[in-house]
Amino acid sequence: MKRDIDWDQYPALSNDIHWGVVKARYVCDDELDEGLVSNVTILPFAGDRCVVFQVADGSWELPGGTLEPGEGYMDALRREVREELGAELESFRLIGQFHCESSAPGPFRPHIPHPRFVRAVGYGEVRLAFEPLNPEGAEQVIAVETVELDEAVRRFVQNGRDDIAELYRLAYACRKRDREEAD
Repeated sequence: MKRDIDWDQYPALSNDIHWGVVKARYVCDDELDEGLVSNVTILPFAGDRCVVFQVADGSWELPGGTLEPGEGYMDALRREVREELGAELESFRLIGQFHCESSAPGPFRPHIPHPRFVRAVGYGEVRLAFEPLNPEGAEQVIAVETVELDEAVRRFVQNGRDDIAELYRLAYACRKRDREEAD
């Protein structure tokens, strides 16, 4: 289902985003071609608070990552939430996807689609249960916090990540609308 979005409220998401060799365009659509999914991202909530995490270089990041060989995106999401947040995934609602195209000569990892691929994006409820796992070779998490939406947005804007700040705002709005429609 495509959602009607006032893109004027989300200028960073309404234009192409460049992540190194990858050009991405956000599409607010929950119909997903799972064969093109290489990454999954969650905007996590614990109750009415946003969950954010900080890595060793001091930057604030968004939970998620690349699928392992043979792994579905929901299994990858559960794994990433445990590794990066020390949490259990309680729910997930797909709200969109980044349609990505890489100019690299080959895929980031041999098992993921190339040069076109999709990063699935959604919001969900997590239960913080233990310390982040910090596997070897992954970003090392130094802090996991629950904060109000405005504070999450402030941290990402301050970090130069308006795209992530807007994703939190969008996820918060979608979550609120989904709850109202369910009542």
